Amino acid sequence: MFLAACVQLCCTTDQERNLDTAERLIRRAAQMGAKLVATPENTPFLGPQFHKVSLAEPLDGPIGRRFAALADELGIYLLLGSMAEQRVLPDGAIDEQRCHNTSAFYGPDGKLRAVYRKMHLFDVDVPGGLTIRESDTVAAGEHVVVVDTDLGTMGLTICYDLRFPELYRALVDRGVDLIFIPSAFTLTTGKDHWHALLRARAIETQCFVLAPAQWGVHDEHGKRQSYGHSAIIDPWGVVLADRGHGEGLCLAEIDLERAAAVRRAIPVRDHRRLNTL
Repeated sequence: MFLAACVQLCCTTDQERNLDTAERLIRRAAQMGAKLVATPENTPFLGPQFHKVSLAEPLDGPIGRRFAALADELGIYLLLGSMAEQRVLPDGAIDEQRCHNTSAFYGPDGKLRAVYRKMHLFDVDVPGGLTIRESDTVAAGEHVVVVDTDLGTMGLTICYDLRFPELYRALVDRGVDLIFIPSAFTLTTGKDHWHALLRARAIETQCFVLAPAQWGVHDEHGKRQSYGHSAIIDPWGVVLADRGHGEGLCLAEIDLERAAAVRRAIPVRDHRRLNTL
């Protein structure tokens, strides 16, 4: 059993403020005893899509080094929910048109343990007048990512991935115990879909879900607003912790025996009949 924490942020175009706030909350979580801490999607920057490419860094750039050093200093597993990662083209040049939306997972020794590039890109017309075309500036990832740790086996996903259950089934097939879903769900979609989708993914995979989220108004015009409600869900679909509104933390104890008990009670993994589909 161990304590896990989700960091909830209200990020803007002020990258230093965003990173300083994230670090302060990560430190607080570690002081409270958390061994696993996760931040939301777009932790360093949340603003106009076209700015992402110019701000993109390699994983061993200043942002990556800062999170690695923090994990090492605090002796925790740390998920940088996502950052704009420079995309390297086949000829070795840096892509000046698109970057990756990338999660980076660090061990308590500060070493980079896993990298996940968001597969499903958010190209939508959200009710209320918000249009987002993530694929204009972000290149989709192509790989399912799982990392083994002494806390359990963990799967990495990001935000809009949440709507594609086949990815989560692939993670189950790779033996995960816990799934990260760092997000920046819009206020409009979040109020109707966020908890339903999180609980569905936890129930169908019989895994713990850690979903650190963005919250609040991200620009002076109020056009981009995020729902918040960072949450930790158990394999039965019970919401163990929900941050609600405001920057801060939600924390919960993770007991992998709980997942094992749920799987014994309802052994859906043994009952699948894919050969009939």
